[in-house]
Amino acid sequence: MSATAITHIGTVVVPVADQDAALAFYVGTLGFEVRIDAPFGDGARWIEVAPPGAQTSIALVPRDAAPAGVEVSLATRDAAADHAALREAAVDADAELIRIDEVPPMFTFRDADGNRLRMVERD
Repeated sequence: MSATAITHIGTVVVPVADQDAALAFYVGTLGFEVRIDAPFGDGARWIEVAPPGAQTSIALVPRDAAPAGVEVSLATRDAAADHAALREAAVDADAELIRIDEVPPMFTFRDADGNRLRMVERD
């Protein structure tokens, strides 16, 4: 039995200098579709794009919001339960779940080498 409810790699978070220019490239040039384009926090914007039919998406986040660089997001059926399980296992995980606006519950954690991973609740 698995210790978490991870179902797949959900999103790769890619820092960009200009979200609109990045969106134009991924959608207009590469033919990706917009999966999410929603307000996030104080005036920020969460954008996810993906090839049509793909399970994994790319989040185009402002570079200043992603100081650690590229980050892999793992999809889970239950972010709260996984958060509790990882914290109990002494994993370096954020103290609280992030719950903002229309964005699903999530949290960030780090592996033994300090690489950041994000757990996001997805259906």
